[in-house]
Amino acid sequence: MNHFPKLLSSQIGFDLAQTMLEGFDRHYRIFRDAAIRAKELFEAGDWHGLQRLARERITSYDERVEECVELLEDEYDAENIDDEVWQQIKLHYIGLLTRHRQPECAETFFNSVCCKILHRSYFNNDFIFVRPAISTEYIENDEPAAKPTYRAYYPGKDGLAATLERVVTNFQLEPPFEDLTRDVGCLMQAIHDAFGEFEEAANFQIHVLSSLFFRNKAAYIIGRIINGDVMLPFAVPIRHAKPGVLTLDTVLLKREQLLIIFSFSHSYFLVDMEVPSAYVEFLRTIMPGKPKAEIYTSVGLQKQGKNLFYRDLLHHLSHSSDQFIVAPGIKGLVMLVFTLPSFPYVFKLIKDAFPPPKETTREQIVAKYQLVKRHDRLGRMADTLEYSSVALPVSRLDDALIKELETYAPSMIEYEGDNLVIRHVYIERRMVPLNIYLQNGTDEQVEHAVKEYGDAVKELMQANIFPGDMLYKNFGVTRHGRVVFYDYDEIEYLTDCNVRAVPEPRNEEDELSGEPWYAVGPHDIFPETYGTFLLGDTRVRQYFLAHHADFFTPELWQRHKDHLLKGELPDFFPYDQSIRFCVRYPERFVGAASHVGQASNAATQPAAGTAATADEAAVKVA
Repeated sequence: MNHFPKLLSSQIGFDLAQTMLEGFDRHYRIFRDAAIRAKELFEAGDWHGLQRLARERITSYDERVEECVELLEDEYDAENIDDEVWQQIKLHYIGLLTRHRQPECAETFFNSVCCKILHRSYFNNDFIFVRPAISTEYIENDEPAAKPTYRAYYPGKDGLAATLERVVTNFQLEPPFEDLTRDVGCLMQAIHDAFGEFEEAANFQIHVLSSLFFRNKAAYIIGRIINGDVMLPFAVPIRHAKPGVLTLDTVLLKREQLLIIFSFSHSYFLVDMEVPSAYVEFLRTIMPGKPKAEIYTSVGLQKQGKNLFYRDLLHHLSHSSDQFIVAPGIKGLVMLVFTLPSFPYVFKLIKDAFPPPKETTREQIVAKYQLVKRHDRLGRMADTLEYSSVALPVSRLDDALIKELETYAPSMIEYEGDNLVIRHVYIERRMVPLNIYLQNGTDEQVEHAVKEYGDAVKELMQANIFPGDMLYKNFGVTRHGRVVFYDYDEIEYLTDCNVRAVPEPRNEEDELSGEPWYAVGPHDIFPETYGTFLLGDTRVRQYFLAHHADFFTPELWQRHKDHLLKGELPDFFPYDQSIRFCVRYPERFVGAASHVGQASNAATQPAAGTAATADEAAVKVA
C-alpha cells in the first residue's frame, strides 16, 4: 500500500478526481456528438448510418471507462492506492460536481471506474456513490447562448395553428416539409377529435423539449399542453414522406402510447441533452409512475439507468419481506430464471451445463445477448440489464431456489456472510409467458396474442433477426398487450440462415418417419415444419391461419432475407398505423400518393387504440 503525507494525499486525490471527471466529460461529449450526428443522418435519410451510430454509442461508455482505468493505473498505480487517498478522491470529485450539469451521470461513471479497480468488498463503502451526493433539481444551462431544456409557447397570442407551425420550424430541420400547413391542420383535427372543444384557460401554453428524439426512421417532438389544471402529453413523429421531404406522421395523445415508444422493448433514443436530469423530470410529468431508471435508459443513458435500477432494487428489498422464487412457467435448458413476486422483474443466470439437444457455450450465449443490446429491437425484443457480483440476502431466497442455484449454476454463486453473491446475471422486465397467456386467455385474447406473435416474428425478420427457438414459452405479453421475444440463446441473423423447403418424401417410409429424411445443415431453416409445434391448440390454429397463413411458407422468409441482402430497411411504426394522418385523413393527402402508399406497404406494429379520452390522457398538474 502507498502511504502519503496528508497534504500530498490530498493533492493526489484531487489529481485523480480531476482525471476521472475528465474521463466522464469526454464520454458525455461523445454521447452528445452522437445525437447531433443523428440529426444530420436523419435529414439525409441515411438509415444505415443511423443504425451504425446507435450501435457504436452503446459500446462507447465501456470504452471510456477502460480508457480512464488504464490511465489511472499507468500514472497513479491506482490499484495500490490506500483507503485515505480513495476517500480524498471522492471528496474532491464531489467538489468538482457542484456546478456540473450531469452530476448524477458523472457519479455513475466514478462508480464504474472504481468497480473496475477495487475489489467488490469495497463496493458498499465510502469510496463509491451508493447514494447521490449532488442534487439534480433545478439544474439549468445558464450560459447566454444555451438552449433551455424546453421551450414554452403561448397560442393565445398568435393562434394555435401558427404556434404549432412555429414549434416544428424551431427545430430547423434542413429538408423541406411536403405540406406543413396541411400537417398542422391534421394535428389540430386529431386534438379536436380526441378532446372536443375546450375552453382556453388563462395559462394555456405548450411546452416542448428543445431537442428531437431520433430512432429508426423518425424524429419525435415531445411535449405537453397545459390548460388550467390539466396537462396533456403528446409526441409528434416526423418522417420522410419521400426522400428529402418531411411530414408530420401523426400525433400520440395517450399516455399509454408514450409508454410504448419509451418502453424497454425499443432501442434507445438519440437525443442531445445538456442537462439530462431536467429531460428526465419533464418526461416523468407526461409519464407519471414510470421509474427514472427506465427513462434514463430509454434516452440512451443505460448505465445511469442500471445504477438507478439497482438502487431501486435495494430500496425495495428494505421495504418488502417476500422471497425470491423460481419463476413460474416451463424451465429452460440454458437459463435459470427466478423472480421476486413483489418486484416486476426476472433474474436470469446462464447454467453451468446444457443438456442435449442444446449445443452452445456460455461465451456464445453472452455474445447473443450483446448482439440484442446493440441491435434495433423494434419494440419486439426485451432489453436486459447485465450485472456482475450482485449480493442478495440468503434469508430472502426460497429454499427451492437455492437448491436450483446450487444444482444448475454453482460456478455462478458464492456465499459471503449472510449474502449469496451472483457473479453474473441478466435482469429483464417480467411478462406473462405467451404459452400461459394462450392457455388461460379468452377467445378474444387468444386471437389478439396470436396475431401479435405473428406480427412480432415478421418484424424481427425484417430487422434481420431469426429467433431460433420460436416456441411460445420464449415470448411474453406486456402490460400493453404486446408480444415481445426474450430468449436469445439461439438467435441468428436471418441473412446467415438458409431458407429451405421440405423435400418431397422419397417413399412411404420417409412420409411416415418421425425424423427428417433429408440432410439439415446448422443454418438451415424449414418454415413448413413450424406448424408442428405452433398449431397444436385448436383455437390457436384457427386464429393463426386466419391472420398469418403465410408464416409457414419459405417464400415469406426468403423474401425478407432478399430485401435485407439488397440493403433495404423497412418502415416501422411503434403505434397503430390507422392513426397516421395519411390514413386517418386521406382527403387531405390528395396528390401525395407516395406518402399514402407507404402506409399499406410498411410493417404494421399495433399499439394502443386510436383515440384518447380526456380522462385517459389528462394528468393533473401537481
